[in-house]
Amino acid sequence: MDPALLIPTPDTIPAPWGWFQFFLILTFFVHLIFMNAMIGSAAITLVRELRTPPHDPSACRDLANKLPYTIAFAVNFGVAPLLFLQVLYGHFIYTSSILMGAYWLSIIAIIIPAYYGAYIYKMGEGRLIAYRKPALAVSLVLMMLIGFLFVNNMTLMQRPAAWLQYFNQPNGTILNLDDPTLIIRYLHFMVASVAGGGLFLAILAFFQQRKGIIGAEARIKSGLKWFTYATVVEVGTGIPFLFTMPKEVHQLFVGGALGHTALFSAAMLTTFFAIYYGAKEKLWPTTVALGLTMLLMILVRDLARQAYLAPYFKPADLTVAPQLSPLYLFLLFLIIGVGVVIYMLKLAANAGKEVRP
Repeated sequence: MDPALLIPTPDTIPAPWGWFQFFLILTFFVHLIFMNAMIGSAAITLVRELRTPPHDPSACRDLANKLPYTIAFAVNFGVAPLLFLQVLYGHFIYTSSILMGAYWLSIIAIIIPAYYGAYIYKMGEGRLIAYRKPALAVSLVLMMLIGFLFVNNMTLMQRPAAWLQYFNQPNGTILNLDDPTLIIRYLHFMVASVAGGGLFLAILAFFQQRKGIIGAEARIKSGLKWFTYATVVEVGTGIPFLFTMPKEVHQLFVGGALGHTALFSAAMLTTFFAIYYGAKEKLWPTTVALGLTMLLMILVRDLARQAYLAPYFKPADLTVAPQLSPLYLFLLFLIIGVGVVIYMLKLAANAGKEVRP
């Protein structure tokens, strides 16, 4: 059976597809920052806690207070890119979501105990103190499980040939386990999260250092060390990830297409600078280099998705039925929403200062 016959007819869009592509890239970039901070800081915190003797004070109070916030921001800022993805690739992402529907719907039930676990870790005192480390471990495992389900969906949506499994498994339990990129792609993103978490730790420590908090300088160095080592490992997972992609896809980035190759080469260059500055313990150059690397890699990722789907669909093929008022309304509420978030963060920071003795 021709897999193209299984692809639904796409809906019309209210504005040129480039607008939605821009907002998809922008919002996913923001989501990725918080996602890396969430998983990476949880992983680093757990390792540090396991190294701390049972009767010693917690080594991670600086991260414990931030973990629930990172989860909240990662979840909320993950909604927008998913919506823009549905606008451009709805006939693919809806289909893959249905094919793995039992797992996809379970994400709501998984994120709730992960969130509770972060709060138990943050607030666990007295009788709950013995549950702090197990709660953090459970929270981290659940967050990583959600990441695994997302990677399954994002890869399944771009492989219509794999949808044929439905005729043998029509109960919404299909996972993209036969995709050779699945595991290495998942590992690549998880290691990247550890790198991002290390940099998040270093940035927090930098502001603590400005306040004169003891031990902040050591935490900056520790965070940058986590970042540097994890980024080196990330490069080690990224190379096999690239070459497990279908030949017609990965060749675009190694000389097959000038634009694709230039973008990928630029990402490799900024990655080198991120590692170099991280090893030199230069916080802000490292941060800039990582930000550029993330943006370039998001663009590479998007080009790879378009290459996967090229035999079936191109975003430029979408029919435009002009209706710009929803887009303008979105932009208005985006500006208002960002302002409200900044205001709430300032209130939270001031509240934290007020309760200090």
